[in-house]
Amino acid sequence: MAKDLPVDRRFDAYQDFVLACKLTWTRELFPVLRGQYDRALDRRRAAGAAPPQQAAEVGDLLADDPLAQYFGWFERHLQRMKYSGRHGLAPHFAAHRDALAAELAAGGDSDRLALDPDLALPGYYVAVDIHQHPGGVWSDEVAGYVYERGARTTTPLLNRDADLHHRFTREVLARAGAARRLVDLGCGFGKSTRPFYAGERALEVTAVDLAAPCLTLAARTAAEDQARNVHYRQADAAATGLADADYDVVTSTMLLHEMPPGHIERTLHEAYRLLAPGGLSIHLDFLTDADPFHRYIHEGHSRRNNEPFMPPLNDMDIAGAHRRAGFDSVEIVPFEEMPGTLAPGFAAWRFPWTMIIARKSA
Repeated sequence: MAKDLPVDRRFDAYQDFVLACKLTWTRELFPVLRGQYDRALDRRRAAGAAPPQQAAEVGDLLADDPLAQYFGWFERHLQRMKYSGRHGLAPHFAAHRDALAAELAAGGDSDRLALDPDLALPGYYVAVDIHQHPGGVWSDEVAGYVYERGARTTTPLLNRDADLHHRFTREVLARAGAARRLVDLGCGFGKSTRPFYAGERALEVTAVDLAAPCLTLAARTAAEDQARNVHYRQADAAATGLADADYDVVTSTMLLHEMPPGHIERTLHEAYRLLAPGGLSIHLDFLTDADPFHRYIHEGHSRRNNEPFMPPLNDMDIAGAHRRAGFDSVEIVPFEEMPGTLAPGFAAWRFPWTMIIARKSA
């Protein structure tokens, strides 16, 4: 993260306001919308009509509901305001470009970072401004800073002392046993990687991503941490260039839903290739349940947040894709990103966090 930028109270106040609105949307609007839907469902049943079976039918049922329209407007435009508004993340960090470029140049070293200036970025990756991040996370030298600051409010429900990345790291290491070498695919600016290398200094971590700006920031953070057990590499998760059967764990966090199905298949084959016999593959991502209202919300988020591959992932036979890659056993497990989110009475909006776990035969 940026260390030496001057305090900008207007920027901080603007971003705090956007976050407060997002919390209202998450904690208050969503439960009310669910209640509206349930009442509409009751009226439909009383009239003898069948309940919706598909997300599109839920959309038809709520098409003229002002709250549903307001809910969608809030999600789309709060994200726009966060990144591109008057005091949005992108213009804020662009205004400090020279200072940030100098900061990046002073951090990291060749022992921690390997960039590939000739890497051809996949077409799907450059075609969409993912998360409404202007230009994507790959196209601007300060994009890593923008992404890092934006990620702090992606999951506003979280308790900051029990971040989901640390919870996931504990899950991975508990299942991995005496792992020595780990690959973190789609590491971004290193938020998913840091708990692995910082918590287990005996663990050798290789982290892979397409975005050079994010990797450069990640390497700078590792240098500040004085971590020598992590190496960042610019490469495609589906073709890492790493050695065969040389790793005990291959993992990713929120990566699969940002790829089209064909690329997911190739990434799973790559994970299988990288793993030593008995190695663990574990991906944390979003797989919603069969409730058509949940699917409606999930698919709406995909459209509003510029994440077009969320529905295709949800529709994939992800266990079958793992088996086609060579894995024998696949387990799909809901993930509790903070205490209580999987409890029956939990009412706020949340991502449908899910762990997809597989092992390579010994």
